[in-house]
Amino acid sequence: MNRTLVMILAGGQGARLMPLTRDRAKPAVPFGGRYRIIDFVLSNFVNSGFYRIKILTQYKSQSLNAHIARAWRLARVLDHYVECVPAQQRTGLDWYRGSADAIYQNLNLIRDESPRTVAVFGGDHIYKMDVSQMLAFHLENDADLTVAAIPVRSAEASAFGVIEVDESGRMVGFEEKPDAPREMPGRPGWSLVSMGNYLFRTAPLIEAVTADAEDTTSAHDFGHNILPTFVREGRRVFVYDFSTNRIPGPDGVEPSYWRDVGTIRNYMDASMDLIAAAPDFNLYNPRWPIRSDYLDDPPAKFVHDQGDRVGIATESLVCDGAIISGGRILRSLLGPRVRVNSFSHVEGCVLFDDVNVGRHARLRNVIVDKGVTIPSMTHIGFDPEEDRARGFTVTRDGLVVLAKGTLVPEP
Repeated sequence: MNRTLVMILAGGQGARLMPLTRDRAKPAVPFGGRYRIIDFVLSNFVNSGFYRIKILTQYKSQSLNAHIARAWRLARVLDHYVECVPAQQRTGLDWYRGSADAIYQNLNLIRDESPRTVAVFGGDHIYKMDVSQMLAFHLENDADLTVAAIPVRSAEASAFGVIEVDESGRMVGFEEKPDAPREMPGRPGWSLVSMGNYLFRTAPLIEAVTADAEDTTSAHDFGHNILPTFVREGRRVFVYDFSTNRIPGPDGVEPSYWRDVGTIRNYMDASMDLIAAAPDFNLYNPRWPIRSDYLDDPPAKFVHDQGDRVGIATESLVCDGAIISGGRILRSLLGPRVRVNSFSHVEGCVLFDDVNVGRHARLRNVIVDKGVTIPSMTHIGFDPEEDRARGFTVTRDGLVVLAKGTLVPEP
């Protein structure tokens, strides 16, 4: 692992997650109460034994940069580091024109480190993965490129790069976001898709992104350009089956987990995966901790037990500093320092840091960004047309999102 340089692509806008990405990069979006999305890929690498990590940032990166600086300080004396690298226009006047161009503009980092392998991973998915198992597969196959892949339903595969493999696991076809995704042989209704996580032999990576930078017709994207070029040129491209990946657990091993959180619905579904009694994504595995910033907030507090004025939370995650003061919480995630006041009801919601829910308020299927105050007697999530009229974002399937800085009108 010490001959691998990790480069995490964290400069994307995340337009489909608006308005949560209106003021921050997608990897900086809070998730799971006290984490940021970027914490999951970083935890995977550190838990897997990879300690040289560069994070390539661009879009509205201030909060992401601050989070990394505060939360991810590794042992420099051992040459371990997690460093943010902002877009610097090192090769011209352009900012990053695509994922491949982001690597091209930072080839100096690769040349300085002289790694055998370069891991190019996205910074915007929620998953657990022992990357060392993928590296072992990559080295065993003497691959120029190894792509992590996972089966998804073909009806959803148009949002991904769809892969075709032969019986040896070698990639023989790739199509980025096709209208009619190719189904897996022997598994109708399912397609094999790229997770956007790659391991490259260093020399072929440098050669490929350099040639791509000179192609004026290219989108300068790994999925659209680099992967198809590797396949077309007959390079050794292998597909790593993510479903075989296992991480250590308290009772043996845990199965793999991966979620794309590119849309509001996907983000909410992944959030709800955390709160079941036997969650699909287990945050309580001491052998595979999800690491983040540690704040000096006091423990969560639940107060009042007087008739219908009861501070209670069930099937929920409640972070430090939160005060449940006579309100009821059901199937929800509450971030640090949230306050839910008396006689209020919060169900199926995600509340970011410092949200204040007034008395007798009712929230259902709502995501509330940092610092928003919900006035007393307010009802949100029960009438989509009313919520839209109040300026809230409402998805087609009825999820309501209150952006950071929203001023909720008094009822």
